Amino acid sequence: MTFVQIIDFETDRIDELKALADEMGNQLAGREDGPTRRLILRDRDRPGHYLGVIEFNSYEEAMWNSGDPETSKFAERMAALCTRPPSFTDCDVVDLTDFT
Repeated sequence: MTFVQIIDFETDRIDELKALADEMGNQLAGREDGPTRRLILRDRDRPGHYLGVIEFNSYEEAMWNSGDPETSKFAERMAALCTRPPSFTDCDVVDLTDFT
């Protein structure tokens, strides 16, 4: 079952954070047990507020990724760019519909 982790964060350094996310994405590219998709959302009504949606093929792969020391380093570097600690929500995908 597809699994998604939502990262709720605030930053005034989004360009640096996106560069960090791209760096991590390059490290994870091609790994079978890594994330399959990343979506970064900016809240139009709350400046500096963002949501990161990270998709995995399964909960187990997400938990393996979470335990990876590189992921821990990324999380520390990400938190340093945030104006408050990020919060995480873990979700099983119940339905996904493409309208294209």
